[in-house]
Amino acid sequence: MSLAVGTLPGAGSASAGRRGEQLLRRLARNRLALAGLVVFSLVVLLAVLAPWIAPYSPVRTDFTAYLQPPGPRHLMGTDELGRDVLSRVIFGARASLEAGVIAVGLAIGAGVPLGLVAGFYRGPLDDGLMRLTDAMLSFPQLVLALAVAAVLGPGLAKAMIAIAVVLMPVFMRLMRAEVLTQREREYVDAARALGAADRRIIWRHLLPNSVAPIVVQGSLNVAGAIITEATLSFLGLGTQPPTPSWGSMLNAAQQYLTQAPWLAFWPGLAIAITVFCVNVAGDGIREVWDPRTR
Repeated sequence: MSLAVGTLPGAGSASAGRRGEQLLRRLARNRLALAGLVVFSLVVLLAVLAPWIAPYSPVRTDFTAYLQPPGPRHLMGTDELGRDVLSRVIFGARASLEAGVIAVGLAIGAGVPLGLVAGFYRGPLDDGLMRLTDAMLSFPQLVLALAVAAVLGPGLAKAMIAIAVVLMPVFMRLMRAEVLTQREREYVDAARALGAADRRIIWRHLLPNSVAPIVVQGSLNVAGAIITEATLSFLGLGTQPPTPSWGSMLNAAQQYLTQAPWLAFWPGLAIAITVFCVNVAGDGIREVWDPRTR
């Protein structure tokens, strides 16, 4: 009696484990992407451990330390209210990372199921959803995010919803395109021949085989979400004072650019480093998943 290897218990998990090891080895060979991932992980660690790492409270004012330049006591100086800039930069990472990760997660959670259903069933549902995405994608992302945030009102949670609304059509179209390709493959025909229901075909077969481009696109969109959150906070539609945010810190610093340039330098540098690291890590993930680069 013969038994196919694919039906052996644990064969699928073993194959997935080998594939995971191959992907990790490929990522390790891209030193720039690996360095970006390490630095981004350190930023995440700083944000998580902010209450224990920050030397001062990010919101406590001290008018005796008004606009002090960087020095031994305050390594990044103080702001117009005597608050420690280093502590505010560390705590400000929380808002940016929450916006980057949570907003992209919400966009994926809403866009992927709609793209799956639209690509699998086609018809009027597909036409209606695609016309909606065409209308949304016709606007620049930042302009649309500003419009949605203005309607929802100020606040970090509402800013994340606005960013998710803007990014959702991207994932919807990407998933739909991938499903249109996968639904014509032999394994889908085999599942239908075995009597599998549409729900099982969609969630057990199409989704796992279409997830790679979503992971890549999601990693790349985190950087854009961080910039969008900083822009919304800069304009007063994101994180509200006194909660620190890199964007709101830049907004407050514009009045003191000549008197205290460090107020704009440090949050601007934090945004630049974080976005750069996310971008190079995302490029590395794209190269790892792209079969044309193997």
